[in-house]
Amino acid sequence: MTVRAFFQAAKVDNAQSPYDTILLKILYPAQMSGSHLEKDMGIVPADPQMAPFPVVIFFNGVNCEAHSYQWLAVKLAERGLVVVTFNWVGENLSGIVSLTPGVDITAWKPEIYGTAPTASALPTLLTKLEKLQTEGILAGMLDLERIILGGHSAGGRVAIENASPRFFPQVVASFAYAAHSMGTIMLGYEPGTILPLPDSLPMLLIGGTCDGVIANSSDRYGISSGDATTSVMRTFQEAISGGRNDSYLVFLEGANHFTFVDPFDSTTGRAFLDFPATQPAEPSRLLMADIIGLFIDAHVRHQSEASSALHQLLNTANPLIQSWKCK
Repeated sequence: MTVRAFFQAAKVDNAQSPYDTILLKILYPAQMSGSHLEKDMGIVPADPQMAPFPVVIFFNGVNCEAHSYQWLAVKLAERGLVVVTFNWVGENLSGIVSLTPGVDITAWKPEIYGTAPTASALPTLLTKLEKLQTEGILAGMLDLERIILGGHSAGGRVAIENASPRFFPQVVASFAYAAHSMGTIMLGYEPGTILPLPDSLPMLLIGGTCDGVIANSSDRYGISSGDATTSVMRTFQEAISGGRNDSYLVFLEGANHFTFVDPFDSTTGRAFLDFPATQPAEPSRLLMADIIGLFIDAHVRHQSEASSALHQLLNTANPLIQSWKCK
C-alpha cells in the first residue's frame, strides 16, 4: 500500500485576518502510475480500486501540529480511508494565539450548548472536501456521505460533540483520545457537570491511565482533585445512553496525554502537566491505530468480520489494555 498526501488552503468566512486561513494536508491511498506528471511533480493518482473513500477529519489538540498525527493518518489511509489533518493558527480566546482545532467557545455557553455546533473549522473543511470531489487527484473518489470525526484532547472533544446528524448529516461516527465533555465553571456550569453528547452515532472514547493533563486540569471544572480517568469514564457513563452496542470506552494502561502524538513537542502547550507514561508509546499507538481502524471498519463500513476482530482484540490479555466497555 502506497500512501501519498497533498496540501490545500482554505479561508474561514467568519474569521478575521490574519487568522482566517486553514492549511490542510490530505492523505490518501495511492497507486504509482509511472506518468511524467508523477515523476516531474510527485503527483501520484489515488488507487481507484479502493474508492470511494470514507473520509476522516482529524482535529488536533491545542498547540499540537498536524504532523504529530501523521502516524495515525498513514495507518488509516492504508486501510482505504482519506484522512484530513490541518493547522489553523487562531485566537479562540482574546489575546491568546495558538494552533487550534477550531472551537466556537460561545457555543459552549449553558444557554447555547447543544443548539449549535461548536466546531468552527468543520464547515470550511466540508466545503473544501466538496471541491476536492470535483477536481484534482480525488475527484469523484470521495464518499462524502461517510465522514468520520476524530481528534485528540480539545480536538477530540470537538469531534465527539459535533458528530450529530442534526448539524452535519454527512458525519457517521466519531472517535477521540484524551477527551471528555465536562463543562467549565468559567462559563457558568456547576462544578462537576457532564454535558450531554449527540447520541445517535457510533463513538469511540480512548483514555490513558497516566493522563496528567486531564488530572491537573480538574480546577477548570470545579473539582478539587482529579485523576486521569474519571472525567472520561463519566462522559461515557453520563453523556450518552448508548443501547446500540456501537459506543466504546477503552483505557490504555500507562498511556499519558501525549502518548497519542509523535513527535512530541515539549515547547508549547501544557505538556508540563502530564504524568510520565509507564508503557512505551509506540506499541500503545499501534494498538490505538488498530482499535480505531477496526471501529471504523465495523461501524462505518459495516464489515461483520471487523466487529468480531475488534472485540477479539479488546478481549485479548494485553497488558496495554486496562479496561474496556461497550454499550
